[in-house]
Amino acid sequence: MGSYVPATPAEQQEMLGAIGLQHFRELYRDVPEEMYLHRPLDIPPGMSELEVSRSLQAMAEKNKVFSTILRGAGAYDHYIPSIVKYIPAKEEFLTAYTPYQAEISQGLLQSIFEYQTMICQLTGMDVSNASVYDGATAAAEAAAMCRDRKRRVTLVSAAAHPDTINTIATYCYGTGDEMRLVPAKDGKTDLDALRQLLTGDVASLYLQQPNFFGQFEDAQAASQLVHEAGAMVILGCNPIALAITKTPRALGADVAVGEGQPLGLPLGYGGPYLGYMATTSKHMRKLPGRIVGQTLDKNGKTAYVLSLQAREQHIRREKASSNICSNEALCALTASVYLAAMGPQGLAEVARQSMAKAHYLAKGLCAIDGVTLRYTGPFFHEFLTDLPRLDQVLAALEQAGILGGLPVDGGILWCATEKATKAAMDQAIAIVKEVLAQ
Repeated sequence: MGSYVPATPAEQQEMLGAIGLQHFRELYRDVPEEMYLHRPLDIPPGMSELEVSRSLQAMAEKNKVFSTILRGAGAYDHYIPSIVKYIPAKEEFLTAYTPYQAEISQGLLQSIFEYQTMICQLTGMDVSNASVYDGATAAAEAAAMCRDRKRRVTLVSAAAHPDTINTIATYCYGTGDEMRLVPAKDGKTDLDALRQLLTGDVASLYLQQPNFFGQFEDAQAASQLVHEAGAMVILGCNPIALAITKTPRALGADVAVGEGQPLGLPLGYGGPYLGYMATTSKHMRKLPGRIVGQTLDKNGKTAYVLSLQAREQHIRREKASSNICSNEALCALTASVYLAAMGPQGLAEVARQSMAKAHYLAKGLCAIDGVTLRYTGPFFHEFLTDLPRLDQVLAALEQAGILGGLPVDGGILWCATEKATKAAMDQAIAIVKEVLAQ
């Protein structure tokens, strides 16, 4: 302890004396004796900065870096302009911590306000929060905000991302509520099954658009069924797709959520990412996390404030309906810079190229004997194929520096973004053809 606290031994002893103690050990006098470790920690000796750098570099070199990535399933390989990496790295912004002292955090608050504004523009909603931990958390938090005393059941499409389904189920388990799966049919949510499941205790439906299999759902029809039953609709959307598709608001959603990783955040094993959440003015007091607002100070100048913190545990304690008490401010800033750098036209171009290239890849793969699309409905930039010899196909692609699609239910879920070149996709198609011809 003394090695890391800027206090002399005499000062430390003075502090101990002020609280009536003689030794640091007395701070832990309630800990049973058998819990103490009576030997030094078994850890290696410290290293110099150069040694640490070499050690970390050696570990990093064990990673497999692919020149082409044809896999998505929730984390997507988009091009990130250099400015998106530069601005969040500035020391003024390089923190994800919450601006508790709002009056001296104007720059950080403005960045969050800009982020919220852009999310509202993408989703068509009235209000957004300052982001939660990730897309799956956002979906689970949205399900919680839709419940009331009489309606405690959350319906979730079986065509949603498995991780999101599991996260919602975990949240429901923790609160003693129930989650029911709506079966999928032909790669989409079965609307006939949904109609049968819309009982009086259902609070909401979570629907993913496009769904885990890449298919576009009939979200408007689903929303109409849910609203007729008196429940709410949560739509989980890929933010890139929102550049060229109808907004969640236009599709009838009450809450829009999703994973913000495609908005300028690099692929990382576990993140950190951010979950966006937006809703209508009617439901804004049910949003978890912080909401930053714009106002005027006493001199008539623009100022930013923490307008609302309605559901947080450190505010409401026993009455809190969310355990969220922080936000992904740095990741949200990164998303804001990406959106500002790309602009509406640039973002739409990314979406159009991703969709076009995915369809090109699908057409090329399905021209190979033995390869077929499992679902023939409209899709965005992901699609599921059936083909034999999955392991051999993926191994051959990996050997060529190509990360193939994700194995899903005996098939392969492919993805193409704007970074996938025609040459790389043609090479992947040729490798698959060669492997299946053997």
